[in-house]
Amino acid sequence: MTAMTYGRQANRYLGDSLATASPTALLVMLYDRLLLDLRRAEQAQREQDRETAHVNLVHAQAIVQELQASLKVDAWEGGTGLMALYTWVLSELTAANVDCDAERTARCRVETVEPLAEAWREAALVHLSGQAGQPGSA
Repeated sequence: MTAMTYGRQANRYLGDSLATASPTALLVMLYDRLLLDLRRAEQAQREQDRETAHVNLVHAQAIVQELQASLKVDAWEGGTGLMALYTWVLSELTAANVDCDAERTARCRVETVEPLAEAWREAALVHLSGQAGQPGSA
């Protein structure tokens, strides 16, 4: 199997995974990718690789903007607070990008995004385990 064939198959698999994922699974995937982007950006900032840091921080910001756009603020009492937190994360990532500030990127990741990701991951597990006993669930 050539690298090109493998790459096409991997892309198709990823596309199929995204197309068939539940909204809960997609949310967890978004957070996983956000964390990956932040780790990569932080490492690049520490190595003074501004271009790589910038690309990863811009992608991270796009993910946070997608999280904002999909958030139904009125659906639950914590919605307004979560929207404010997303807005704050965006401003932190912008500042970390402008200043090439690895410490700021790390603080944002460790103190805010990782706990949020873990909370959503736990909520997803609870949600999925609650569905396991429902008629018509897999």
